[in-house]
Amino acid sequence: MSTATLMATTHTTMNTKTLIVIVGPTGWGKTDLSIRVAEHYACPIISTDSRQFYRGIPIGTAQPEREQLERVEHHFIASHELTDDFNCGAYEVAALERLEELFAANDYVVAVGGSGLYVKALTEGMDDLPEVEPALREELSQRLKNEDPAFYEVVDRKNPARVLRALEVCISTGKPYSSLRTGVKRQRPFNIVKIGVNMDRAVLYERIDRRVDIMVEAGLEQEARDVYPLRHLNSLQTVGYREMFDYFDGTVLREEAIDLIKRNSRR
Repeated sequence: MSTATLMATTHTTMNTKTLIVIVGPTGWGKTDLSIRVAEHYACPIISTDSRQFYRGIPIGTAQPEREQLERVEHHFIASHELTDDFNCGAYEVAALERLEELFAANDYVVAVGGSGLYVKALTEGMDDLPEVEPALREELSQRLKNEDPAFYEVVDRKNPARVLRALEVCISTGKPYSSLRTGVKRQRPFNIVKIGVNMDRAVLYERIDRRVDIMVEAGLEQEARDVYPLRHLNSLQTVGYREMFDYFDGTVLREEAIDLIKRNSRR
């Protein structure tokens, strides 16, 4: 892949176990690379993708194909129900416990996915923030969308979950969200090698558009229809499903929804 670039950084401890973390933009081909690396080291893969955890949405979340899952042992792929509130904090705890088990039998583990916040949770740790009632989360989401739809769309493209999380914490604690963030990186009992991949933007955009077309051909619309009754869940507030839900609601045409999926994926 002549247009691709790769950058790596290493965080070394005295431990002999190593977590190889592969990060990069949607559509680059990180899944294929992770499988090649895992096969080289004869080791398992742990997902850091915040949506591939969920069952019932394999197409829209680009979960590994059956053949890929058979080639390499995967963890946190279709491991949770859509109704599970599997946030960063819960993932950090569960993933570290799983890594301890995996490192008991392997010197290497590969981590891969498209969610930077979950990569951070795994490699650096998250601040200890209070739990928030699910009802408050839903209320905030609806308030943002109903009272200021224009602003909601802007925030949505950047990271609505993170903005809502900050609002939740402020309202729940009465303190500024920033005052509760320590920024302290937690030392992990294993070595970390981070590999960042990238490619020419024009080529990447073509790959993303083609990937969306393949998802549609594979049945993304029907998959979205199957989970439409659960559209309010946090697990479905993601690119691919939101646009299809709008199509089902009649606010956009089908082709417009597909174009929006491509645009929002590129963003």
